[in-house]
Amino acid sequence: MLSVAVVGSGPSGVYTAQALLQQSLVPDVRVHVLDRLPTPYGLVRYGVAPDHEKIKSLQNSLRAVLEDERVTFVGNVGVGGADGVSPARLAELYHAVVYCVGASADRPLAVPGESLPGSYSATRFVSWYSAHPDIGSDPFELDARSAVVIGVGNVAVDVARILARGADELRTTDVPPAALSALAASRVRDVHIVGRRGPSQARFTTKELRELGALPGARVVVDPAELALDPAYAAPDGPPGSLPLPAVVRRNLEVLRGWSAGAAEDVPGGAPGAAGAARRIRLRFFLRPVEVLERAGRVAGVRFARTAPDGAGGVRDTGAYEDVEAQLVLRAVGYRGVELPGLPFDPARGTVPHAAGRVLRDGSPSPGEYVAGWIKRGPTGVIGSNRSCAKETVASLLKDAAGLTRRAAADDPLAMLRAWGLRPVEWAGWLSIERAEAELGRSLGRGPVKIPDWPGLLAAARDETR
Repeated sequence: MLSVAVVGSGPSGVYTAQALLQQSLVPDVRVHVLDRLPTPYGLVRYGVAPDHEKIKSLQNSLRAVLEDERVTFVGNVGVGGADGVSPARLAELYHAVVYCVGASADRPLAVPGESLPGSYSATRFVSWYSAHPDIGSDPFELDARSAVVIGVGNVAVDVARILARGADELRTTDVPPAALSALAASRVRDVHIVGRRGPSQARFTTKELRELGALPGARVVVDPAELALDPAYAAPDGPPGSLPLPAVVRRNLEVLRGWSAGAAEDVPGGAPGAAGAARRIRLRFFLRPVEVLERAGRVAGVRFARTAPDGAGGVRDTGAYEDVEAQLVLRAVGYRGVELPGLPFDPARGTVPHAAGRVLRDGSPSPGEYVAGWIKRGPTGVIGSNRSCAKETVASLLKDAAGLTRRAAADDPLAMLRAWGLRPVEWAGWLSIERAEAELGRSLGRGPVKIPDWPGLLAAARDETR
């Protein structure tokens, strides 16, 4: 039997387990899927916006893998931290360990004032409305009139949409009560989504972009003058002989063109709530943040340097500046991998050094250690990208299987984990959490509502009789 531990129960971890189950080279495989949290699904549970029900339904296909009799879910087991198990000790229990730990840190802006009260990472905001237990139920103050979201990817669009969406529309989702109450009391009326480059270089998908225009009580505003700075916007077919723009970019530009057509009367600096809308979403381009401004010890706005295309695919500063008033700043400029103590790490890339998924120590493959997902390739691609990434890693593992199985693996790894002082939450515990969240939702007259804190999750997991 080939005994494998997969560290991380998000898409990359579950796709790794699935690839191990579907292969035929090693017919007898046992897979333990470990997670630091007592809940499975990773960013599908704690990163996908609550109003994206279709994407969240991916949990159903992940669930089918985790319920396979050859797979054991092992939650509440950290790896590499002070309260968990080290990679070296984990390697004693299994023939192979595949690390699928994602990229949990956010990229900083590295500008003055970034740490002021009222300035946060979008990661923290997403974790708050997604009920991540590391954030808990602490209130996220939304008494700002104006919010600036820095970044032009799907995460930026998600947080802007949640800020602009009415709380009543989120009542049918699993948003925890504290976050729902804060969103209901929110004073935010202007939301600025700002990027340092042009619209043709934005990273959002057209579906996400269009959702902004479908929000009841919100209006999207785009400055035609900013769009016109982008050569691709002015000439979407490009100069003769040039490559055509990607389809998603062409669609995005069409959406922006439609919004800009009615924006002539609503230029930057106008009054919020234009055209009768309760909230206004501004898409801004060619603005690079240089400072988060302060008043009375809190965020008061963001100073941006005006940029322009440099003719080589980048941007240059023009020497002009613009201050945008804001009492809330959310940075959404990307994720970054975090070093896992006991594993090699490339700080420049934020990944674990590897060759086709095999972990490299001092340039050589480390027997029995593998990576998949963002910690392997960096925070790129969509959820589905993790499937091919996992298959590559599993192919490497299977080529090594004959040598890996020559050494002993623990007969009962969970018993060893408990002997080391850990308290694993197995699948029955997760099902108990699900039932507790359904009960919480019923008590509030809603569907299932997430439990937002560690004590609540662990108490629910231990009550397997509910």
